Amino acid sequence: MTIEEILAGESKNVEFKENLPEKSIKYMKSVVAFANGTGGKIIFGIADKTREVIGFDKEDVFKKMDAIANAVSDSCEPAIIPDITLQTVDGKTVIVVEVSEGRQRPYYIKALGRDGGVYVRVAGTTRLADEYMIKELLFEGSNRYYDQALCTGLNVTDEDIDALCKAMKEQAVKNARTEEQKASIKDVGRQQLRSWGILIERDGKDYPSNALAILTGNGGLHVATQCGVFKGTTKAVFVDRREYTGPLWEQIDEAFQFVLRNIHLGATIVGIYRQDVYEIPPDAIRELIINAMVHRSYLDHGTIQVAVYDNRLEITSPGKLPMGQTMDRMKEGYSKIRNEALAHAFAYMNLIEHWGSGIPRIIDKVKAAGLREPEFIGGEVDLRINIYRGQVDTNNANSTKNGANGVKCGADDGTNGTEVPLNKEQTQIEKSLQIIENFHHFAWLVAFTNSSQKN
Repeated sequence: MTIEEILAGESKNVEFKENLPEKSIKYMKSVVAFANGTGGKIIFGIADKTREVIGFDKEDVFKKMDAIANAVSDSCEPAIIPDITLQTVDGKTVIVVEVSEGRQRPYYIKALGRDGGVYVRVAGTTRLADEYMIKELLFEGSNRYYDQALCTGLNVTDEDIDALCKAMKEQAVKNARTEEQKASIKDVGRQQLRSWGILIERDGKDYPSNALAILTGNGGLHVATQCGVFKGTTKAVFVDRREYTGPLWEQIDEAFQFVLRNIHLGATIVGIYRQDVYEIPPDAIRELIINAMVHRSYLDHGTIQVAVYDNRLEITSPGKLPMGQTMDRMKEGYSKIRNEALAHAFAYMNLIEHWGSGIPRIIDKVKAAGLREPEFIGGEVDLRINIYRGQVDTNNANSTKNGANGVKCGADDGTNGTEVPLNKEQTQIEKSLQIIENFHHFAWLVAFTNSSQKN
């Protein structure tokens, strides 16, 4: 622990304690929370508010270390074995208790039981886990996937299964990028659905998993996508709002089209031709929506939210990051699948290409469009990704006005930006195009006039 880290204060993975509390439960909650999350450190001997290094006398520091080790051993279930060390900071001795990310989740305080003793870290604080979070931890700890679990209360017929297989193939063909890819698509059948975990075979009969219910929009699971347009940069004033339900592939298309309708359409010069372009790359928008669909937590009853503000596109998916996943790893392309059955289905339908490649590809496309790198926020309760609008790279020689037909795109601060000026070559091309448009308009008027006179 360096003095710089201390000055940075407490965080998601760091907590300060001035003294060793008489009641161990005061810090045991944090020990459990770190084990249920991505790990963390408790530093004893530092004031949490002032960040002053208090330290401990060397005479009794080892006694305190033994007390911490015994308290953790006696209080936590399953067993947590922290790494307890001494460190000198600013000439004083502090105790560092490092707790690793646990694999036998959920961890809880024995005296409180699993129903009331499971704690997690949220925004740098330790909080009691709610019901959905405990279920999420249970699936993680047993290395199971919620989407592959049996969907109770849902019956599926042969006709339902056939209809799903047909719809999935239609989507695969629709989303194929080349004729070669389209020709390689094979029919999907029951056996394939079983191997993915969409169907569960028991005693020669097929039963639906949660993945089937999620994919089709059936089974009593409220799976929806909420879309909204807001005036300004906050949710204070709604301009438009929609909620889409039904099969996931339909929700993806509807949410995608909603965004396109509510962002600006600009233009670029390609050779001598003017080509319409959206201020945010459509491929990045679509991939971001798909990524939210396949990686969100369906144990969380929240909805995916797609919000268009004056200065940004914001997509929020429910649920913390899966065990072993971090923001940095995600941006580097590390894939940690939360919904394995859905991932298989999405891969077949050509909605995702290679697992884990989506986020790096989105970042590259956004940056190539002259926009700032997407912003990733949260990860403890939900994940929010922001793409900021209207920051066109004026050094791009192929760019013309950022907003066709006199429309100006918003700047980074949410205000209206100025049009990007054309260079000499682009100006000449624009003039030529305008002459051609005027000529065609004149020719149409002559033809219309002659026709009217004949009549």
